[in-house]
Amino acid sequence: MKQEIKEIWKDIPDYVGVYQVSDQGRVKSLERIIIRSNDRQYKVGERILKGRVGSSRYLDVGLAHQGEKKTVLVHHLVTLVFLNHVPNGHKFVVNHINRNIWDNRLVNLEIISNRKNTDKTHLKSTSKFVGVYFNRNAGKFQASIFHQGNQIYLGLFHCEIEASNAYQTKLKQILNETER
Repeated sequence: MKQEIKEIWKDIPDYVGVYQVSDQGRVKSLERIIIRSNDRQYKVGERILKGRVGSSRYLDVGLAHQGEKKTVLVHHLVTLVFLNHVPNGHKFVVNHINRNIWDNRLVNLEIISNRKNTDKTHLKSTSKFVGVYFNRNAGKFQASIFHQGNQIYLGLFHCEIEASNAYQTKLKQILNETER
Protein backbone atom coordinates (compact mmCIF):
# COMPACT_ATOMS: atom_id res chain seq x y z
CA MET A 1 0.00 0.00 0.00
CA LYS A 2 1.42 3.36 -1.06
CA GLN A 3 1.58 5.91 1.72
CA GLU A 4 0.28 9.33 0.77
CA ILE A 5 2.66 12.23 1.36
CA LYS A 6 1.03 15.24 3.00
CA GLU A 7 2.01 18.34 1.09
CA ILE A 8 2.65 21.38 3.29
CA TRP A 9 1.63 24.78 1.88
CA LYS A 10 2.79 28.14 3.24
CA ASP A 11 2.17 31.74 2.26
CA ILE A 12 4.86 33.52 0.28
CA PRO A 13 6.02 36.73 2.02
CA ASP A 14 4.76 39.86 0.21
CA TYR A 15 2.05 37.65 -1.38
CA VAL A 16 0.11 36.49 1.71
CA GLY A 17 -3.39 35.42 0.71
CA VAL A 18 -2.42 35.51 -2.97
CA TYR A 19 0.23 32.80 -3.53
CA GLN A 20 1.58 29.82 -1.60
CA VAL A 21 4.51 27.45 -2.09
CA SER A 22 4.70 23.83 -0.95
CA ASP A 23 7.45 21.64 0.43
CA GLN A 24 7.04 19.62 -2.78
CA GLY A 25 8.23 22.57 -4.88
CA ARG A 26 4.86 23.60 -6.25
CA VAL A 27 3.43 27.13 -6.32
CA LYS A 28 -0.26 27.95 -6.32
CA SER A 29 -2.40 31.00 -6.83
CA LEU A 30 -5.13 31.21 -4.20
CA GLU A 31 -8.82 31.82 -4.82
CA ARG A 32 -9.60 35.52 -4.54
CA ILE A 33 -11.58 38.44 -5.90
CA ILE A 34 -9.78 40.68 -8.41
CA ILE A 35 -10.86 44.26 -9.07
CA ARG A 36 -10.08 45.57 -12.55
CA SER A 37 -9.20 49.20 -13.28
CA ASN A 38 -12.82 49.75 -14.44
CA ASP A 39 -13.96 48.69 -10.92
CA ARG A 40 -15.38 45.39 -12.22
CA GLN A 41 -14.83 42.45 -9.88
CA TYR A 42 -14.29 38.85 -10.79
CA LYS A 43 -13.40 35.70 -8.95
CA VAL A 44 -10.16 33.83 -9.64
CA GLY A 45 -10.08 30.16 -8.65
CA GLU A 46 -7.23 28.39 -6.91
CA ARG A 47 -4.76 26.82 -9.32
CA ILE A 48 -1.29 25.31 -9.40
CA LEU A 49 1.07 27.50 -11.42
CA LYS A 50 2.95 25.95 -14.26
CA GLY A 51 6.66 26.63 -13.92
CA ARG A 52 8.71 27.44 -16.98
CA VAL A 53 12.39 27.03 -17.71
CA GLY A 54 13.81 30.54 -17.70
CA SER A 55 17.05 31.87 -19.15
CA SER A 56 18.87 30.59 -16.06
CA ARG A 57 17.75 27.00 -16.93
CA TYR A 58 15.95 26.81 -13.55
CA LEU A 59 12.17 26.66 -13.12
CA ASP A 60 10.51 29.99 -12.48
CA VAL A 61 6.97 31.30 -12.06
CA GLY A 62 5.37 34.67 -12.65
CA LEU A 63 3.76 36.31 -9.62
CA ALA A 64 1.51 39.37 -9.84
CA HIS A 65 0.05 41.46 -7.04
CA GLN A 66 -1.27 45.00 -6.85
CA GLY A 67 -0.32 45.71 -10.44
CA GLU A 68 3.29 44.53 -10.11
CA LYS A 69 4.57 41.45 -11.93
CA LYS A 70 7.68 39.54 -10.92
CA THR A 71 9.39 36.36 -12.14
CA VAL A 72 10.83 34.28 -9.30
CA LEU A 73 12.85 31.06 -9.24
CA VAL A 74 10.85 28.25 -7.63
CA HIS A 75 13.76 26.92 -5.57
CA HIS A 76 14.23 30.43 -4.13
CA LEU A 77 10.59 30.49 -3.05
CA VAL A 78 10.86 27.08 -1.36
CA THR A 79 14.02 28.01 0.54
CA LEU A 80 12.70 31.48 1.44
CA VAL A 81 9.53 30.07 2.96
CA PHE A 82 10.79 26.84 4.53
CA LEU A 83 14.47 27.62 5.33
CA ASN A 84 14.26 31.42 5.77
CA HIS A 85 16.95 31.86 3.11
CA VAL A 86 17.12 35.22 1.39
CA PRO A 87 19.27 35.23 -1.79
CA ASN A 88 22.46 37.17 -1.03
CA GLY A 89 24.47 37.24 -4.21
CA HIS A 90 27.06 34.50 -4.28
CA LYS A 91 27.81 34.14 -0.56
CA PHE A 92 25.31 31.38 0.22
CA VAL A 93 23.41 29.62 -2.53
CA VAL A 94 20.76 26.95 -2.98
CA ASN A 95 22.10 23.55 -3.99
CA HIS A 96 19.98 20.83 -5.61
CA ILE A 97 21.29 17.77 -3.77
CA ASN A 98 20.41 15.23 -6.49
CA ARG A 99 21.76 17.60 -9.21
CA ASN A 100 18.32 17.80 -10.87
CA ILE A 101 17.75 21.57 -11.04
CA TRP A 102 14.05 21.05 -11.73
CA ASP A 103 13.49 19.00 -8.55
CA ASN A 104 12.49 21.77 -6.14
CA ARG A 105 11.24 19.59 -3.29
CA LEU A 106 12.44 20.83 0.09
CA VAL A 107 14.21 17.51 0.78
CA ASN A 108 16.34 18.10 -2.33
CA LEU A 109 17.42 21.65 -1.44
CA GLU A 110 20.16 22.86 0.88
CA ILE A 111 21.84 26.18 1.57
CA ILE A 112 25.62 26.03 1.13
CA SER A 113 28.45 28.44 0.54
CA ASN A 114 29.19 29.34 -3.05
CA ARG A 115 32.69 27.94 -2.55
CA LYS A 116 31.21 24.55 -1.52
CA ASN A 117 28.78 24.72 -4.44
CA THR A 118 31.69 25.03 -6.88
CA ASP A 119 33.45 22.03 -5.33
CA LYS A 120 33.85 19.65 -8.25
CA THR A 121 33.06 16.55 -6.20
CA HIS A 122 29.33 17.16 -6.58
CA LEU A 123 29.21 18.55 -10.11
CA LYS A 124 29.35 16.98 -13.53
CA SER A 125 32.29 19.09 -14.54
CA THR A 126 34.77 19.33 -17.37
CA SER A 127 37.57 19.97 -14.88
CA LYS A 128 38.53 18.64 -11.48
CA PHE A 129 39.58 22.12 -10.33
CA VAL A 130 37.43 24.83 -8.75
CA GLY A 131 36.88 27.84 -11.03
CA VAL A 132 37.93 25.97 -14.15
CA TYR A 133 35.93 24.46 -17.01
CA PHE A 134 36.60 23.45 -20.59
CA ASN A 135 35.36 26.11 -23.00
CA ARG A 136 34.31 24.08 -26.04
CA ASN A 137 34.03 27.12 -28.32
CA ALA A 138 37.63 28.16 -27.62
CA GLY A 139 38.98 24.62 -27.29
CA LYS A 140 40.77 25.66 -24.08
CA PHE A 141 40.28 25.66 -20.32
CA GLN A 142 38.75 28.82 -18.91
CA ALA A 143 39.26 30.16 -15.39
CA SER A 144 37.04 32.60 -13.52
CA ILE A 145 36.27 33.49 -9.91
CA PHE A 146 33.35 35.13 -8.13
CA HIS A 147 34.16 38.03 -5.83
CA GLN A 148 31.67 40.43 -4.22
CA GLY A 149 28.89 39.23 -6.50
CA ASN A 150 30.89 39.64 -9.71
CA GLN A 151 32.41 37.02 -11.94
CA ILE A 152 36.01 37.85 -12.79
CA TYR A 153 37.28 36.33 -16.05
CA LEU A 154 40.86 35.08 -15.65
CA GLY A 155 41.57 33.85 -19.16
CA LEU A 156 41.85 30.84 -21.44
CA PHE A 157 44.59 28.25 -20.94
CA HIS A 158 45.97 25.25 -22.85
CA CYS A 159 45.81 22.97 -19.80
CA GLU A 160 43.60 22.87 -16.74
CA ILE A 161 46.54 23.10 -14.33
CA GLU A 162 47.49 26.50 -15.80
CA ALA A 163 43.87 27.63 -15.43
CA SER A 164 43.77 26.37 -11.85
CA ASN A 165 47.03 28.19 -11.05
CA ALA A 166 45.49 31.43 -12.36
CA TYR A 167 42.45 30.83 -10.14
CA GLN A 168 44.58 30.10 -7.06
CA THR A 169 46.74 33.20 -7.68
CA LYS A 170 43.66 35.42 -7.92
CA LEU A 171 42.12 33.79 -4.84
CA LYS A 172 45.28 34.51 -2.80
CA GLN A 173 45.25 38.12 -4.05
CA ILE A 174 41.61 38.54 -2.99
CA LEU A 175 42.25 36.99 0.42
CA ASN A 176 45.31 39.22 0.99
CA GLU A 177 43.25 42.32 0.09
CA THR A 178 40.50 41.21 2.47
CA GLU A 179 42.95 40.84 5.38
CA ARG A 180 44.14 44.45 5.08
